Amino acid sequence: MRRIILKTLAASLAAACLSLPAQAQNKPVEVEFYYPVAVGGPITKIVDDMVADFQKENPDIKIKPIYAGSYQDSIAKALTALKGGTPPQLAVLLSTDMFTLIDEDAIVPIDSLAKTDADKKWLGGFYDAFMQNSRTGGHTWGVPFQRSTIVMYYNKDLFKAAGLDPERAPATWAELVDYGKKLTKQDASGNTTQWGIEIPSGGAFAYWLFQALTTPNGAILMNEAGNEVYLDKPAVVEAAQFWRDLSAKHKIMPTGTIDWGTTPKDFLEKKAAMVWTTTGNLTNIRKNADFPFGVAMMPQQKRGGSPTGGGNFYIFKSGTPAQQQAALKFAQWVTTPERAADWSIATGYVAVTPAAWQTEKMKKYAQEVPAAAVARDQLEVSVAEFSTHENQRVTKTLNDALQAALTGSKTPQQALTDAQREADRILRSYK
Repeated sequence: MRRIILKTLAASLAAACLSLPAQAQNKPVEVEFYYPVAVGGPITKIVDDMVADFQKENPDIKIKPIYAGSYQDSIAKALTALKGGTPPQLAVLLSTDMFTLIDEDAIVPIDSLAKTDADKKWLGGFYDAFMQNSRTGGHTWGVPFQRSTIVMYYNKDLFKAAGLDPERAPATWAELVDYGKKLTKQDASGNTTQWGIEIPSGGAFAYWLFQALTTPNGAILMNEAGNEVYLDKPAVVEAAQFWRDLSAKHKIMPTGTIDWGTTPKDFLEKKAAMVWTTTGNLTNIRKNADFPFGVAMMPQQKRGGSPTGGGNFYIFKSGTPAQQQAALKFAQWVTTPERAADWSIATGYVAVTPAAWQTEKMKKYAQEVPAAAVARDQLEVSVAEFSTHENQRVTKTLNDALQAALTGSKTPQQALTDAQREADRILRSYK
């Protein structure tokens, strides 16, 4: 009897062992997902809701969203986790972080995972302007997600009060100065109570706003390979001089440094009649402005144009093949036309595919909020965001030079000559 019981027990154990792999296979594939927040609004809730919807449709995948702070915090955390052996499997990081991630051997080319005809069709469906910061060396390394361009927001009531047409924004640099003078107001003591324009120059994004001046002036700041920069070219110096002149000469912009976060706040509080900031602030401004406002493209000098900006999806090399495929599936799901439209409407970021703009909800949104279409239309003349190898060091060099030029501690020419010399030194080994 005892022998029979033991045999039965052994058989049961063997059966249990045989079933273990099947059970293990049923366990969802876990994907850690880092994402940043760089604009106002409830981005964390939007991401959490999006993940919850994805998991309802894909119970075999568990996405763990981890809010990683600003873009700068997010890349630092991702690289620290990489060096510690615990990187995420998926992250939204700046499109300009591409070279850094490649140099750190952190990511896999998306095109090495997206192999089916449907995958390739999806990869070819994004706006080319956004893909310029996603490709290098014959590979696609990231796909656009929370992407933007720089646009000008302006207060229509303040335009009216200044005798300006509220439906027409300044279209050239000369008009920008002219409008700015009419919109700058002072009190009886000579203190400025309303600025004509604010262009953020503090923190990490000064280089990006600078591109909204260099691009219209016909200047490109770097090559496609990310190993050369052109910071001391005459057209680049002219753009820096014009930025400086807005405060020092024309007196239509505050002197010194203007913080990134201050700009939309000053606009909403009517301290600034015109501001330049990301299209990603559209929903924030739309929900909080108690006045009618317009959105316009960058004023032209020699041409139109703005840099693109924002974050891409990247898939990390350290993930298992199953995790990499799960990460790819999530990135594909989020960027389908309907969901790209939902994300754009909820956040203000530009819907990243032409197909998203063809959905009924996006057509309706563009009719109700024509401002949303400005960023899309500007993509036709947009250029790649400033990005190089050793991107953080080179960008800091340029940002420091711009600070020196805008505060008057160096002339624009001297500041950019020094920055060129330092950038050349940093990039020497990548030539």
